[in-house]
Amino acid sequence: KETTIKSAKFLHDGGWDSTKRYFLVAANASNKVAVVDTKTGKLAALVDTKERPHPGRGANFMHPKFGPVWATSHLGADVISLIGTDPDNHPKQAWKVVAELKNHGGGSLFVKTHPN
Repeated sequence: KETTIKSAKFLHDGGWDSTKRYFLVAANASNKVAVVDTKTGKLAALVDTKERPHPGRGANFMHPKFGPVWATSHLGADVISLIGTDPDNHPKQAWKVVAELKNHGGGSLFVKTHPN
């Protein structure tokens, strides 16, 4: 099945949220992350981020305050942005940058988590 969704320029790379329902993909020419609801086949949100988000597949983890989040680094900013990913149980945080973590300088390509 192929679905066309209007979004921001230019969709580059991304990954799934922890439920595998939503696909978050960097629109790095627009400094946004597009959130695609794969159940409905529609754009759920466009999240404003710092300059040139570059998540690779991104990283999912449970934040103690914001609940489930997805993280992306940026090519043009020295932060890691955390985006809330739980519209059912954390609707105020869903599809927003809920925190920015200081990074070691701009130019980061990927973010990963470790099971421990």
